[in-house]
Amino acid sequence: MKKTLFLIMVVSLVACGKRGSLVPPESLVPAAIRDLKVEQKGNRFLVCWSEPSKLESGSKLEGIAGFRVFRREVLPPDQDCEDCPSAYLLQRTVDPEYLQDVLHIGSRYCFSDTELTDGKTYQYKVITVDADGVSGKDSNKARREKAAPPAAPRLYATTIPTGVVIHWNPAQHATGTTLEGYAVYRKREGGSMPLFPVATVTADATRFEDKEMEHGVKYVYGIRAIARTGSETVESELSNLVDGMFLVKE
Repeated sequence: MKKTLFLIMVVSLVACGKRGSLVPPESLVPAAIRDLKVEQKGNRFLVCWSEPSKLESGSKLEGIAGFRVFRREVLPPDQDCEDCPSAYLLQRTVDPEYLQDVLHIGSRYCFSDTELTDGKTYQYKVITVDADGVSGKDSNKARREKAAPPAAPRLYATTIPTGVVIHWNPAQHATGTTLEGYAVYRKREGGSMPLFPVATVTADATRFEDKEMEHGVKYVYGIRAIARTGSETVESELSNLVDGMFLVKE
């Protein structure tokens, strides 16, 4: 509605003989998302992007209605057709007021795509829809090949005077992949496990000592093995969870 009124005012000024710099309609749409990213965690893809704050013109974006997430399967070169009308299929409509299983952290949105097949490559794009229902331009394209993840490590914890140490046995990974390390995840009891690790350690590590604990707070830990396949890294499913608490002895 705001954009419609703006265009009416511009037309009126021209009709009255008043001249001014005209704003092309394509600059009044939400700015294209530029940081779309896909990561593999276990057997799912985590697809994340940031909410734009401006229009293509550079002016402030006054609210959004949501996002449309599209996905296509990348085919062999002699069969692939990205510009074909049926190439991209609508994967998800995201309503900021009713997120369902979509996560919103700060300005970033993330959803998990689980309908994947090992060895196939998928490409994503996201389009923002503003509060007036006007669609922005396509985001950057993000693609990823679905790989078999490494096995999740088995985790256990011990308490030491300076905090908590978690231990695990070396992870098993598929032939043709290289074990890169481990990602350590931590949450407070009753909270949600974060999407991204609090620390990463090298492939030869079998323990992690948490020295950043608050006295009397119970934490829950999990780890994921990280393997490299080609130019990409893939994390295992999350390990079993273990508890730890740091108590200062008086």
